[in-house]
Amino acid sequence: MSAAIVALAVSVPMAINAQAEPTTTTPVAAPVPDPQGNCDPVKAELATSGKTWTTLDKLPVGQVLAAIPSLSTFTSAINGGLNPAVNIVPVLENGPYVVFAPTNDAFAKLDPAQLETLKTDPDALTKLDYYHAFLGLLGPGDVAGQRPTQQGAEIKVTGKDGDIKVNDDVKVICGGIQASNARIYIVDTVLNPDTPPEPLTPVTSFSNTGKPLTPSSSTTATTTTEAPAAEAPAAG
Repeated sequence: MSAAIVALAVSVPMAINAQAEPTTTTPVAAPVPDPQGNCDPVKAELATSGKTWTTLDKLPVGQVLAAIPSLSTFTSAINGGLNPAVNIVPVLENGPYVVFAPTNDAFAKLDPAQLETLKTDPDALTKLDYYHAFLGLLGPGDVAGQRPTQQGAEIKVTGKDGDIKVNDDVKVICGGIQASNARIYIVDTVLNPDTPPEPLTPVTSFSNTGKPLTPSSSTTATTTTEAPAAEAPAAG
């Protein structure tokens, strides 16, 4: 009987320990959403190197841009290839950023003299590069808005999904490509930091006393002027 009691005492903790072991499950990652617009040509470019939207999502923005051949000029403009003195990839890869990437055809539309300036003037190229990025991780459904770029001047984005424009007339060809730390929008024209949209500034209305109106007050200041009292007739 003593042996049976000992055996029972040993088996009970073992059973408790076995039941107490936690079970773990591997979380299922959300699928990477497809970018919007005319993205089939980009997808075909990626297929030649075995890459997909899902594999790009795991790469930093510099590697994603380098993986798309039709963006090779822009890639060289930000990684020191166009001008060895200008390499902003380490900055962009310390995101999050929204990056507007002009195609090779977009750079081909530049005046040759302007392109030559970018190759020889680090300040001009840095200004151009940083005008193509602003802080954030915004998809094609919510990228619209007006925000300051890393260059300092503002940029305006209108529309959504497959119909997005930048600064009114620059078309997004394919947008919302996900890198691990950025969202990339391919554009058909190089953005010009010298012609940004008008900056958005808050407008404050004032009352007749010179004090700002409260939110519940009318936003239009009105002035009431009393008519002058009539003069008394002169004594005869």
